Amino acid sequence: MTIDVAEREALREAVRDLLRSRCTEQDVRRVLAGDDGFDRDLWRRLADQGVTGLVIDTEYGGVGLGPAELEAVAEETGAALLPSPFLSSAVLASALIAAAGSDDDKQRLLPGLADGSAIGTVAVTGRAGTWTAEGVGVHATDTGALTGAAHFVTDGQVADVILVVAGGPDGIGVYEVQPDASGFQRVAATVFDPSVRLSTFTFADTPARRLGAAGWDAVQQALDLAVIALAGEQSGGARRIFEITVDYLKTRIQFGRPIGSFQALKHMAADLLLKVESATSAAQNAAAQKASADQTDLDTADGAIALAGFACAEAYQDVAAAAIQMHGGIGFTWEHPAHLYLRRARTGMQLFGGPRLHRERYLQSKGA
Repeated sequence: MTIDVAEREALREAVRDLLRSRCTEQDVRRVLAGDDGFDRDLWRRLADQGVTGLVIDTEYGGVGLGPAELEAVAEETGAALLPSPFLSSAVLASALIAAAGSDDDKQRLLPGLADGSAIGTVAVTGRAGTWTAEGVGVHATDTGALTGAAHFVTDGQVADVILVVAGGPDGIGVYEVQPDASGFQRVAATVFDPSVRLSTFTFADTPARRLGAAGWDAVQQALDLAVIALAGEQSGGARRIFEITVDYLKTRIQFGRPIGSFQALKHMAADLLLKVESATSAAQNAAAQKASADQTDLDTADGAIALAGFACAEAYQDVAAAAIQMHGGIGFTWEHPAHLYLRRARTGMQLFGGPRLHRERYLQSKGA
């Protein structure tokens, strides 16, 4: 489905209004202290807005929108520090089922993800966290039994639709594992950012069902959408912590005047604004290129996604770290939100490949 700019902005504003009322800093802190890692009532409200089925085709109960709308919504979830399985379920799992699954698989799995009644996740990478085909740590036999371990599984503890990327006799495949399957264990990982819950999955001759016959190409398609969504979250988060910092510079008085009037801080703020705007442009361009990609310009889309993958991650970390510095000691205390943004920024640096992998992919897209 294609919608115009005005409709996209209306979608963005609807999500923003919901998150401003139901995902305040106090709400985020309450969720962080809970067991699930997300607010199930808010998740249902997001489902009512179509967010959980954003990239799922209408024939499977979704909204059927594209990368541009996904990126726009992600900017708002990132600005609000939304703790939810948005990236895991609404993006990565949904996109992978669409890319790898048969029609029967889609009919069976996608409606639940679309309406938010099911939570999906994808176990992709091994201990090294490379998010590449070579880094897959789970292996499948010709009967579909899985052995090995997957690390950095997002929202793995709450997922009931569990997809596993595994190497098999004929290469990489995508497998579905039941939550109560024999030999399957999931252990919550210790995380720096409690708003992004990670798990380690282990498999010991675990029965699994392969989805379709697709290989790593389908996984990469899903990861591309996840990188775009993550880049949107990073640019949205960077913009929001920048706004919080500027407001502080305007109201914090030292030596009889606002500290924002000091030349050194003016220069820092100008540099940060450039990083924020550059990150936003990179994320939105990646979404636009992905939306328009065809067989003649796939390299352009690959390059744009890779650029967003490292540029947005690094910009967010730089802006969040500078915000801590500009706030002084209060910025890293538990009582101030600045450190929450820094934690999210640093966690995002490690997801879906990280800046190093994306830089390599960018160079490859340019023939370097």
